[in-house]
Amino acid sequence: MARMTLEAFATRVAEALGPRLVTLVLYGSAAREQGTGTGEPSAMNTLLIVDRVDADLFGRLVAPARDWVSANHPPPLVLTDQEWRDSADAFPIEYEDIRAHHRVLAGGDPWRGITVQREHVRRQLEQELMGKLMHLRQAYVADWNHPKRLAEVVRGTRAGFLTMLRAVLRLAGRTPPADSVALVRAAAALIGFAPDGLTEPAAYLDAMRRTAEYVNRLERNPS
Repeated sequence: MARMTLEAFATRVAEALGPRLVTLVLYGSAAREQGTGTGEPSAMNTLLIVDRVDADLFGRLVAPARDWVSANHPPPLVLTDQEWRDSADAFPIEYEDIRAHHRVLAGGDPWRGITVQREHVRRQLEQELMGKLMHLRQAYVADWNHPKRLAEVVRGTRAGFLTMLRAVLRLAGRTPPADSVALVRAAAALIGFAPDGLTEPAAYLDAMRRTAEYVNRLERNPS
């Protein structure tokens, strides 16, 4: 059996939900890598916005979701239309990241009437970065003498750190590059960390510390 394509998934979800579907969106690495020549995307992340979430919705999604997950894709995130419109202040970084690189697969424009406040982004950035920094230091305390374990920690947290770097560049009024290497170089030039060697644990920890300090300074100097 052929693996389910993105287009086939969108068609089947739209057919299954009918008027209950508000929007189905592709976001994340797959959306960023379209047309960049970087090869196959690492994940097909989708966001499904619907009128309401109930047993009927899950029943309708059984068949398309089963085949989609069987093709090694993550199941979609699901929000009601009201939840989506009410949560921009709770997840401003994620909203801006999705807005910057997304593709509407079915339904209407999800961004109509959605506004993300700069201060909400800065506050979430500060919380996320300090939380990641503390957990990273905790892992280093436990595994400093185990280089392979530390390398796994770096790999496991890198995607989240890149998301934070994109948010920092947007706060500075800059457009984050889609390519991860160019993204790190642009952020490093702005923040002041070494762009090379981030696979090395000490350099990675220093970059995260400097990024957290940069965001903290933005609160004292908001302009």
